[in-house]
Amino acid sequence: MRFCICMYECVFVRNACNFSCTPECSGRYQPVDVQRLWEDDGFVASYLEAKRHVVADTVKMIDESLQWRNEFSVNDIAEDNLQKSFLEAGMHYFRGYDKDGNKLFWFRLKLQAKDSRTLQEKKRYLAFWLERFVRHEPGALLTTVFDMSESGLGNVDMEFLRFLITCFQVYYPRLLAKILIFELPWIMNAAWKIVKSWLGPDAIDKLKFVTRHDVQTYIELEQLPLHMGGMDVFEYSYPPLPDDDFQPPLSESGQGEAGDAGVKETADPEPRLRKEGDVDSRARPPRRPTTTTITGSLLRFSPGRELCFGQSMGDRRCVILLENIPKNPVAYKVRTTAPDNYRVKPSSGVLDPGSSVEIMVSLHGGSQASPQDRFLVMAAEMEKAVAGENQDLAQFWKDIPKTKVMEHRLQCKVLQGVKPAYIQTTNPHADLTNGTGGQQDTHTMMLKLLAGSRRLEQKLDHCLWTENVLIVMVTLLTAILSCCLYTQHTGLGLF
Repeated sequence: MRFCICMYECVFVRNACNFSCTPECSGRYQPVDVQRLWEDDGFVASYLEAKRHVVADTVKMIDESLQWRNEFSVNDIAEDNLQKSFLEAGMHYFRGYDKDGNKLFWFRLKLQAKDSRTLQEKKRYLAFWLERFVRHEPGALLTTVFDMSESGLGNVDMEFLRFLITCFQVYYPRLLAKILIFELPWIMNAAWKIVKSWLGPDAIDKLKFVTRHDVQTYIELEQLPLHMGGMDVFEYSYPPLPDDDFQPPLSESGQGEAGDAGVKETADPEPRLRKEGDVDSRARPPRRPTTTTITGSLLRFSPGRELCFGQSMGDRRCVILLENIPKNPVAYKVRTTAPDNYRVKPSSGVLDPGSSVEIMVSLHGGSQASPQDRFLVMAAEMEKAVAGENQDLAQFWKDIPKTKVMEHRLQCKVLQGVKPAYIQTTNPHADLTNGTGGQQDTHTMMLKLLAGSRRLEQKLDHCLWTENVLIVMVTLLTAILSCCLYTQHTGLGLF
């Protein structure tokens, strides 16, 4: 019901914007942003939620945001037109997730300096990262970590911080999950009191001050750098950007595919559609098993964040479930940062409207999964006529503009003593009597029950919709029949 209400509210907002946000309004907004306003319900819903579903306030916020995107040329900001010194320094970057599954956005304040001459370029640099995240992981949230260690007053640029707050409040609403301030020096207390005064009530609730001793309340040890008491030995370097080194994985035959050959059909060209009992989930550490699904503009992804591998021979495979959302076919392909370590089947293909595919990711030979490994799922919408012509997928990916390609990233996670989300077995009840595997298989069965419950809920919603339509039709037919009988009776009375 909440989803339906949100859809209707999006229509109201678009109608209210119609007087000024038309595609013909070339000077005030970017056409690509206007198109997104008309087509992306999630984009409109983020502003609605930020303004507590008040349509008039939402329209004002959208107007301000789209004007800023036009004046700032946000859609034109790219890696090759940014100041290279910022990229090389690594002042901001994405890496890891917090305990709630939100992406971590790191701010290393010691690398920044207050300089009015570079303020505009720093704003473009920040917009580049935020825009990159929104495009790569639509619908996901950010936890921003201000690493204040080894920093001083000379590293605090109040104008830049105000711009950052405006981004989260107006330009990218509902993107921020939390703000973690790590090891705030006492000399900066006054400055942060000013920053706090700029925040709204919702943002203040998301602001957390942490130290080396309590930062693990929000972030696991494996995701924290060494100087925060963590175990992550990652050191930023450029080029490339941390999430740009994706390559085609091994094909089913075990041979790496060169160039764009990675988008050819695999040995099994027909994607395996979702079967009864298949599960979409994101495995977590033993004490927090959860399931997540992320909905993008073209595909629904499950798991949404991580592929979880165990260390035993039976835990060396995972499944990625993709579901087509649009009314047109969608082409997809999978790439990885460790192409020699993984087999992916199928690594590419085409999804018909409403269909889904099960992609098997398995470790190759004696390879071991690493938390540094990542997978990239790329998707692009195809015209029905084009898809029906059995077009060569490799050529399709060469011709498609990059702006029309949706990207979604998954990180690998190595679990201790926990089975991954997917376990292939001929008899799902076979090991329940086995004392060593019973608990793990029980967890798998619970996940399957959750997936089945979700499908039943969808069918129930469809039945309720059908029932409402039938009630309306019966009511109309009854009214028509009553009118006919009344007219006939009145006519007979006249004679």
